[in-house]
Amino acid sequence: MIPARYAHIVFGFLLSGMMSFIVSGISTLVTIGIVPGFFGQWMGGWLPSWVVAFPVVLFVAPLARRMVGALTRAD
Repeated sequence: MIPARYAHIVFGFLLSGMMSFIVSGISTLVTIGIVPGFFGQWMGGWLPSWVVAFPVVLFVAPLARRMVGALTRAD
């Protein structure tokens, strides 16, 4: 098991992987349609996207948390 102090990194890793997977799949589908080799094209777009998305999520998440805190109020 991974220690809890790394939870934000694991969260960012999983979130960036899932989001980049979905977005690259939709983008690939819209661009080329379902054609032979679709899955390979999708994976070819997804993996580099994930490499970029992971550090971006780690950097942007604290900013997003602060923005949410500024836009919401306690009940």
